[in-house]
Amino acid sequence: MTTSPAYGLPARGGIGLKPEHFADVLAALDRGTGVAWAEVHPQNYFGAGGPPHRWLSAMAERLPLSFHSVGLSLGSPTGLNERELDQLAPLVDRYRPAMVSDHLSWSEIGNERFPDLLPFPMTDESLAHFAVQVDRVQERLGRTILIENPSRVLAFAGDAYDEPDFLNALAHRTGCGLLLDINNVIVGATNLGFDPVRYIAKVDAGKVGELHVAGHTVEVHEDGARIAIDDHGSPVSEQCWSLLAFFLDSAGPRPVLVERDNAVPPYAELVAEVARADALLTRGLANAA
Repeated sequence: MTTSPAYGLPARGGIGLKPEHFADVLAALDRGTGVAWAEVHPQNYFGAGGPPHRWLSAMAERLPLSFHSVGLSLGSPTGLNERELDQLAPLVDRYRPAMVSDHLSWSEIGNERFPDLLPFPMTDESLAHFAVQVDRVQERLGRTILIENPSRVLAFAGDAYDEPDFLNALAHRTGCGLLLDINNVIVGATNLGFDPVRYIAKVDAGKVGELHVAGHTVEVHEDGARIAIDDHGSPVSEQCWSLLAFFLDSAGPRPVLVERDNAVPPYAELVAEVARADALLTRGLANAA
């Protein structure tokens, strides 16, 4: 497999770029107080032109961008979604984002598409299948990509790997990097009963090219069962901040995205969370000096 060197993001806090914040982001950059980088879902820009591309072009001139894909369906048994890759590749060529990522999941089978990023058994067979799909994407894009750990509510009885070992094996087999979503670790730990600190300690930190922090909700059922739901709309939890600090203290600074896709807050509230991430990153740089 041949890929060009990955273009890294700054080891600072970033935001998920939403249309309601476009004007705020550009105005802050004009004042010299803007965020260091931004993430977009490329599927929102698969159209040929119009206002979305005018805004994105303006952002790309001012900020490093991360393309966080949600549609390749790399784990589908029949292989990745070729239509999505055919649309993603020219968009990557056009904007040259600093990073491209997708998920350890699937969301399509046959002609059926689902609005969720679904889990799959973590076995040697699925590792080999997933590695082939990652290689196909990296060959097409001419660059390494990052793969994000899933947000899970269940595990399969036939799993041969625990999640961090599966991710590490995938990264070493394909040369891809990892996007470590700390909130997803917390959600999985709540639902499946594993230790989130041990999980994070097992991830190969040298492969982690980006971190996500977010919030979630917890449903408490009549039988006392607790189910964590990755709602992408809650403020970053204190547990998430604590685990972020744990990772940074041991691994060193990385780009950190504050992820708020639903119930999008005012720009000032989002920037306050980014400032908290930056404070942890600054502390990590000081500790490494």
